[in-house]
Amino acid sequence: MTSAGLSNTLPIIDIAPFLTTDPQDADKRAATAAALHSACVEFGFFYLNLDAYVDRSEAAELARLAKEFFALPQEEKDKLSLKNQDSARGYARLNENVTNGKADAHEGLDLYKPVDKPDKTKPVWGENQWPTVPGFRKKYEIWVEKMKVLGLVVMEAMSIGLGMTREEWAELRSQVDDSFWVMRVIGYPPLPKGHDGFSCGAHKDYGCLTFLYADPTPSALQVFLRRPGTTEADKTGLPSEQGSEKGVWISADPIPGCVVCNIGEMWETWTDGLYRSTLHRVVHRGSNYRVSVPFFFEPNFNALVKPLDAVARTKANEGIDPTPTRKPIVYGDFLVSKVGNNFAVEGKGRYDS
Repeated sequence: MTSAGLSNTLPIIDIAPFLTTDPQDADKRAATAAALHSACVEFGFFYLNLDAYVDRSEAAELARLAKEFFALPQEEKDKLSLKNQDSARGYARLNENVTNGKADAHEGLDLYKPVDKPDKTKPVWGENQWPTVPGFRKKYEIWVEKMKVLGLVVMEAMSIGLGMTREEWAELRSQVDDSFWVMRVIGYPPLPKGHDGFSCGAHKDYGCLTFLYADPTPSALQVFLRRPGTTEADKTGLPSEQGSEKGVWISADPIPGCVVCNIGEMWETWTDGLYRSTLHRVVHRGSNYRVSVPFFFEPNFNALVKPLDAVARTKANEGIDPTPTRKPIVYGDFLVSKVGNNFAVEGKGRYDS
């Protein structure tokens, strides 16, 4: 335990109770909802056990297909270049993405929710570019559909953890039921010896929920846990990326049957700061080629994200001023303000905060 009495180990939460309507599972659902609430308050990160939802072989197949794509000749991958579309959908070369002003040592393929009347001159409004690797598109589209359903399941569980009424949940659900999802397929070669940077620099996710599947590579994904008063320094020998915040970087190694889940900045607005998005980064110093597949379950493009009445109610019950401190956000506008930086600011990454 830390000096603040909090664990430095991410919790593992089983979503199985929310995949059934059996009345006998009501207590288990309540326990899962409470665990999600605690994880979001204390960590902003947790493991989600999906063994009751997807077969482990499905995720492993995604990794195999990703490695097959990244092993293609550079000229083949470049045929899917971001510049062919809206500079958001497509393939980015090694070191092409930038975080915090520094090139990230990874390559990636970005996919977004298909839109009506695509227009590649508009940010995020182009068309997805799919590899010709046999089976790639089919397997990934199946995963997308499963993650969209999972997003709604986890959102409902979180609404219970926050003490929302059924009517309040229905209203929140209407803001995420046509998720403007994003999926990245990312390849990480080993960092060269003595490299003073990152495979992916420290950042916070700006959306709703991230479901990350990664191959079994250990000691790559790192999460910053805010621990006020701690004196434990960052022992990685890397440049500080957490500013003046006190805390510790931990490894969030893959666990079989689980995805790593974290909350994005939209949850900060919904909860008026009760839940906070957490810094994380990738430092891959192993000898293998690592792949990861993060799925970002986001609000609807036109969703108005604003502090929830349930949070204000909890504050009032605790004698705290319930007046919201966060301003409402239209998610699509917020997204374009982030991704749109690719169009105007040289050297600024779309995932920079």
